[in-house]
Amino acid sequence: MQNNTVIIIGGGPAGVSASLYTARAKIATKIFYTKNHALKTAHMVENYYGFAEPISGEDLYQRGLLQAKKLGVEIVEEEVVAIEELDEGLGFNVKAASTHTSKLVILATGASRERPIWQGVEKFEGMGVSYCAVCDAFFFRDKDVAVAGSGLYALHEASALLPVVKSVTLITDGKELTADFPKEIKIIDKKVEKLKGDSLLSGIVFEDGSDLEISALFLAIGTAGSSGLAKAAGAVTNGGYIEVDANMNTSIPGLLAAGDCTEGIQQIAKAAYNGALAGIEAVRILRKDKKLEGKGLV
Repeated sequence: MQNNTVIIIGGGPAGVSASLYTARAKIATKIFYTKNHALKTAHMVENYYGFAEPISGEDLYQRGLLQAKKLGVEIVEEEVVAIEELDEGLGFNVKAASTHTSKLVILATGASRERPIWQGVEKFEGMGVSYCAVCDAFFFRDKDVAVAGSGLYALHEASALLPVVKSVTLITDGKELTADFPKEIKIIDKKVEKLKGDSLLSGIVFEDGSDLEISALFLAIGTAGSSGLAKAAGAVTNGGYIEVDANMNTSIPGLLAAGDCTEGIQQIAKAAYNGALAGIEAVRILRKDKKLEGKGLV
């Protein structure tokens, strides 16, 4: 067993930022990632430090992985399906296509951005369909928009949109509400058939034949990703987010989390900051105490 190794689950800004610190500290580091990542859905990123010109989310993501690889991080394109804590603080088994053992694990796959199976969703990604209200609300100021979802994630996105856009309609697709939405938000509980528009999204068509004219649809259906793995491993979660302390430790010693899976704004800058904290903490833990005396969440 390799005691002083770090496995990072997620190859986005949080995971890569963490790996930069562990790799530079000469700690063997692996990143597990899949092609289904949030940045891929960002048509253009215009609000991140150091880029005077817009950059596509996919390009930024790939640059991050390349940066980590050049520092000696092992990049593994496999989906992680489970994390199992070993006895006596010996680390974790990380289950992907095969099982990998690591002393310390950093969860950084983000919050899941579930894509409904409605016709037109993929077509209009970046052209009216968005996964981040804070990121894209500005582009639809004084416009009519909708949020797809029925829980706290949807409430968060709708609340971010209200001060900026003309109106917000919640589309539940027939699902039961699990959060209290303000009266300013119109709620439609009909089943969705498809999205419509030419090059840009212009509306939603429901199964009963009615439609809703909108300029944008923000998808906020559930949360999972890292939080699902953490919860299954026994870590404390709250409202779909993983609870962490100031240094990104979860309630399980040796299991850290960073990025959109932790509570707060879902922005690239925040994810990179969280990742840096997690990477620094991982180095501190592995150098200071082989038995992970951080003791997890405080």
